[in-house]
Amino acid sequence: MSEPAPVRHARAADLRRIADVEASGGVLFEEAYGDLTGDPLLAEPPSGGERLDRPGFLLVVGPVGEPVGFAHVEVVDGSPLLAQLSVRPEVGRRGLGTALVRAAVREVWWEGFDTLSLTTYRDLAWNGPFYRRLGFVEVERPAPHLQRIRDHERAIGLDRHGTRVVMQVAVRRQVTDG
Repeated sequence: MSEPAPVRHARAADLRRIADVEASGGVLFEEAYGDLTGDPLLAEPPSGGERLDRPGFLLVVGPVGEPVGFAHVEVVDGSPLLAQLSVRPEVGRRGLGTALVRAAVREVWWEGFDTLSLTTYRDLAWNGPFYRRLGFVEVERPAPHLQRIRDHERAIGLDRHGTRVVMQVAVRRQVTDG
């Protein structure tokens, strides 16, 4: 397997493609769950510019102006949250998602945080099992800001597809160990 492309901070030229990258993953969810017409999973994703308006950072992989994957980390109530990880399905299973998560963990560490959290489907192969392989563990009693996120996910109906969980990784251990 060849080395994945380098991960970098998004540039202005990348921003117009971010929503397209996220939307491209809809086919994977449709394969897993069937017709998702009108489903919040396929709601119109935010643009790159909208993502940059939030505290945090946006990492991409791919040529400038043509990203094929991204990791968006938001800072919510003073804590980093991996709000979205997306890689175009046609370039999936090449280590790009792993490279993006590892780069996000490093960036979170450099910004002085001790953990990175996310919410995801526990059993969907490219969700919970993927993050567990990267050192994330389920959080039984999430912090209030993470509980609010889970409450919102429940309210919009995301739980009907499967069990959603909060996961977290200790970034200092990850950065120094791997």
